[in-house]
Amino acid sequence: MQPESRRSRLAAHATLLAAATLVAVLAHAAPALEELGNFPRATVEIASGDRVHRFDVWVADTPERQAQGLMFVRDLAPDAGMLFVHDAPREVSMWMKNTYIPLDMLFIDRNGRVVRIAHETTPHSLESITSGAPVTQVLELRGGEAARRGIAVGDRARTKS
Repeated sequence: MQPESRRSRLAAHATLLAAATLVAVLAHAAPALEELGNFPRATVEIASGDRVHRFDVWVADTPERQAQGLMFVRDLAPDAGMLFVHDAPREVSMWMKNTYIPLDMLFIDRNGRVVRIAHETTPHSLESITSGAPVTQVLELRGGEAARRGIAVGDRARTKS
């Protein structure tokens, strides 16, 4: 019986070691998340034809907030979103790591023109979603919201603090 007892103890130790290693890895890999309530807020208005659509958004205005984005958010109201703000126009790439809901990504140039919309992005995907042109803002909305409202490339966005 001693060999069986020794195997059981070794298996238990190996399990504990694996669990401790996983906790250590996750502690280093998981960024500290900021409460969304601490993000600055703004209103984005999108003029689409004769309609104006208003969204109450969190503003991702720092590299840390941009890295966090809407990660781990499980629901998003139809009139809510997140606005990623960049100081200078540049081509932007986004991904859906740790994002639980599909999103519409509206890429907006320095003149406020929507230059691309990525509709219904895939949750948890690591695929790069690019702007395809220099932009200064990316507006993330609940997946399907742009189509539901008739928002299209060429529409104009304006941000109010």
